[in-house]
Amino acid sequence: MSLVSRHLEQAGIATVIVGSARDIVEHCGVPRFVFSDFPLGNPCGKPYDVAMQRSIVGTALDLLEGARHPMTTVQTPYAWDESGAWREAASR
Repeated sequence: MSLVSRHLEQAGIATVIVGSARDIVEHCGVPRFVFSDFPLGNPCGKPYDVAMQRSIVGTALDLLEGARHPMTTVQTPYAWDESGAWREAASR
């Protein structure tokens, strides 16, 4: 998605990436990135948590409208779980 975003930006279409792989996405140099510290495949939050998902999408839209500098990253304030146990499970 990062490379597609860069291609679209070169064509004059503004983009925002919402993702969980911060190191990879920032390495690609996307103009606007909303980072969620969640397991891969869940960048907009937990399934069925509509309030969280709306908030993250709202953050992306705000970034699209308000970013003033290239390669801007905004981190969402949410945690997948308090223990961080998902990280251990994801690393197996």
